[in-house]
Amino acid sequence: MSLFNLAFTRQQGGQFVLRVEDTDRARFRADSEAQLYDTLDWLGLHWDEGPDIGGPFAPYRQSERLDTYRPYVERLIEDGHAYYCWCSKERLDHMREIQQKTKQPTGYDRLCYGKTREERAALPGFTETPVVRMLIPDDVQLTFDDVIRGKVSAPRPDDQVILKADGFPTYHLAVVVDDHLMRITHVVRGEEWISSTPKHILLYEWLGLEPPKWAHMPLLRNTDKSKISKRKNPAARLTWFREEGYLPEALVNFLALLAYPPQQDEEGNDVEVFTFDEFSKSFDWGKVNPIGPIFDLKKLEWLNGVYIRSLEVGELASRLLPYLEAAGVLSASPSLGELARLKAVTELIQTRMSLLTEAPALVGPFFVSDDQLEVQQDARAQLKDDAGQVLDEAIRALGDLDDHGTGVLGAGSGWTAPAIEDALRTALVEGLGIKPRFAFGPLRTAVSGARISPPLFESMEILGKTSTLNRLRTLRDSL
Repeated sequence: MSLFNLAFTRQQGGQFVLRVEDTDRARFRADSEAQLYDTLDWLGLHWDEGPDIGGPFAPYRQSERLDTYRPYVERLIEDGHAYYCWCSKERLDHMREIQQKTKQPTGYDRLCYGKTREERAALPGFTETPVVRMLIPDDVQLTFDDVIRGKVSAPRPDDQVILKADGFPTYHLAVVVDDHLMRITHVVRGEEWISSTPKHILLYEWLGLEPPKWAHMPLLRNTDKSKISKRKNPAARLTWFREEGYLPEALVNFLALLAYPPQQDEEGNDVEVFTFDEFSKSFDWGKVNPIGPIFDLKKLEWLNGVYIRSLEVGELASRLLPYLEAAGVLSASPSLGELARLKAVTELIQTRMSLLTEAPALVGPFFVSDDQLEVQQDARAQLKDDAGQVLDEAIRALGDLDDHGTGVLGAGSGWTAPAIEDALRTALVEGLGIKPRFAFGPLRTAVSGARISPPLFESMEILGKTSTLNRLRTLRDSL
């Protein structure tokens, strides 16, 4: 929702307001607010007003605005649109149980409506701390206009609690009051809130306030078309994507595509890769798909690979650093030499990654001492009977090369990728008559410890002659 909200706001030249709706104290977590800031900032979705930066309508935490809501509650009570309810939790639970067993419509039975405290106290299921409920009229309007869906019908609401026993308003009252006071013009939220919209429209009407325009976004679905659950699906948690190595710009692009058609080029062809600014410039609520889109991680992984390949090599190398540090490949303060080597390695692996988390396995062999390189079992198992002969010939051929090349991945003679490739092809493919796929397999295993690795000859150039020969001899000695 934030993505579409911000795209429309930027297009219209408005203000994007970040408000922390923390009135549900039973679900309150102290770290949630910081996580919200961090996630939105990582995605590049920056707000104009909020608890951390202030604004003309501060405070922006609802828990700090309790005095703001109370007059509105009292006015609703005085006008007969709301009433006190002293029913205990036990009574309400029993009431709902009976309604469900007898297949009655669920909702509050208005036992407290029209009664004084003393009259209600004489009946069972009384509690000293009342809540305040809306009095939903019989002729409540159940249809409203939605900028995405057009005319929408909602089910009849029950007498919603608007002020809880702890003195905190519920979401329903707080958002209406705050949206009015903060001059919110468009409310964008998930379609699960459609059933609550008639309550909010009533509150606007009773309080004499101008309602905003409503936009109810579709809910994301799993590949089996079930609703995505935060409890069952880690992808419902935005921080998961950062942990898994997705780029924020790729995720923003993907999320836009989930409920919105691709951009169009000058010839009218679909363009699936686009920036947030391009998305915002052409944004139209009428183009949002109201049908719950399928969350296809394979599509996101493809898109992430596109963005990885489009990054400048130095930029990609810097984005790999946190993942390499977490994996123990590099320290938090790598040396200039290590950074130079990382940039060279990044250029080799840039086209081989779809996720940043794939980097440690590819980069690791370049930052481990020769005697600490571990040869993976699957790599060792695929070595053929002639692996020893191949390694012997490779050691001889590479030993004859001058170890003074023209720099990392440079051209020319000496210890450069072209010279290394030429020497090995002459010795192994032509000399031993072995096909390249089989000739270079043992060398790849020796240099990287794995079956799949960055380009072999460029890897040898980066490692240098001494390290390369050490690794070839180590594998040869282990056969």
